[in-house]
This record gives sequence, structure tokens and C-alpha cells, in this order.
Amino acid sequence: EVPLVESGGGSVQAGGSLRLSCTASGFTLGDYDMAWYRQFRSGECEMVLKIDDGRPGYINPYVKGRFTFSHDNTKNTLYLQMNNLKPADSAVYYCAADEFLFTTCRTSKYWGQGTQVTVSS
Repeated sequence: EVPLVESGGGSVQAGGSLRLSCTASGFTLGDYDMAWYRQFRSGECEMVLKIDDGRPGYINPYVKGRFTFSHDNTKNTLYLQMNNLKPADSAVYYCAADEFLFTTCRTSKYWGQGTQVTVSS
């Protein structure tokens, strides 16, 4: 059983929208801090948005005003709504959960397998 599974990625044109989902299995997502990260083709990885106690604890300045999150306790799922997508948003998006989350990628107790987002100009 994979603890975190992302879905919803795909290819869109600039200005379009996507909603990513991250479903947890084997644990209650809401018991932890949650975050979305992304890794670019270059290998660089960064935090996109962190949720602390149900509220944004960090929002990457580059996505502020365009990306938002929501959390459905009944579905044990975290969502990332991405609007006005830009080619620079193209990356593999990962969700993560842990008691404390850091900006460094792949340091969390739970880390998903990722979903590819490609934005064309």
C-alpha cells in the first residue's frame, strides 16, 4: 500500500488550470502538516505550499495568487488547485506529510510518487 498517491497531472496550455489530488492510505492526512513540492527537469526541487493546522503556512511567492489548497477529511485527500498556469510551472508535483515539514524535498515521513504537470506556451 502506497501511503500517498497523487493524481490529476497532465498537459495544459498557458493560462489553463489543473487540480491535483493527493490521497493518503494507512494514516490520517489531517493529523499531520501537509505540503506540495515540485521538482523541475533540471533537478531543482522546491516547496510550493505548506499547510499547518489547516491553514497555509508557506506559499511559494511564484505561485501566490494562482495556487490554492483544500483538504477533504472524509476522503483523506489533499488538493492543489492551480490556475493561470505558466510554462515555468512545468514539473513533477509531489505531496508530503509529516509532523514538521521543511523546505528541502524528500525529507518527510510520507512522500508521494509524483504527478507530471506540463504547461505549454
